[in-house]
Amino acid sequence: MKLCPWQTCELNLACYQMAHPSQIGFQDAASPLMEELLHFHDHALMIVLLISTMVLYTIAAMVTAKFTDKLVLDSQEIEVIWTVLPAVVLILIALPSLRLLYMMDEVSAPQMTVKAVGHQWYWTYEYTDYEDLEFDAYMLPTSDLAPGQFRLLEADHRVVVPSTSPIRMLVTSEDVLHSWALPALGVKVDAIPGRLNQTTFIVDRPGVFYGQCSEICGANHSFMPIVVESTSLESFENWSTVMLEDL
Repeated sequence: MKLCPWQTCELNLACYQMAHPSQIGFQDAASPLMEELLHFHDHALMIVLLISTMVLYTIAAMVTAKFTDKLVLDSQEIEVIWTVLPAVVLILIALPSLRLLYMMDEVSAPQMTVKAVGHQWYWTYEYTDYEDLEFDAYMLPTSDLAPGQFRLLEADHRVVVPSTSPIRMLVTSEDVLHSWALPALGVKVDAIPGRLNQTTFIVDRPGVFYGQCSEICGANHSFMPIVVESTSLESFENWSTVMLEDL
């Protein structure tokens, strides 16, 4: 792949973040929010595994036992335990979940705002801090792909943002429901006609991150890739200068 002067990524797999064939599990986290989501997933999964193990052990013990303890059939202590214990488990899951929901909705002191508008079947991006920085992003057809580029994931224009900077995303749609999703950043925002949704993210390292529209929006729903490139602030300024000259 030929890199533009403002693109800082070298040609190595570590620079690109996407789902891989037969992948099991999440993509590597590239934002603080995604790190928190992974921690919460592991926390909830451990609780589920412990409960499943306990339930399976109890079932096996009851099935294989030759005698039945009368206290199992009628015991106030057991009833108290199986009422209080699930409540405690729900609290252990709910509190971290509420904290994450608050983090996802909180938008404070963004250094840049990017607006994404969904269409059938492409995205329009507007850098609202600039007067005329706006472009459409279409999927690159297979015939136009350069060596090293990825089929169905590459767009003719990337969303370039500076790394380690809070970015506010405004997401809406011009026609039908869409969804702007980047798994590595922990971002998924519905694009709804007539409504402006927002979220924030921080990309913690330089790289290229791939996503797709995650709401069935018609015949070409599968052909709406999202490509975000995170660069240094200097490289971003060079990119914005070139884009403003070309538009």
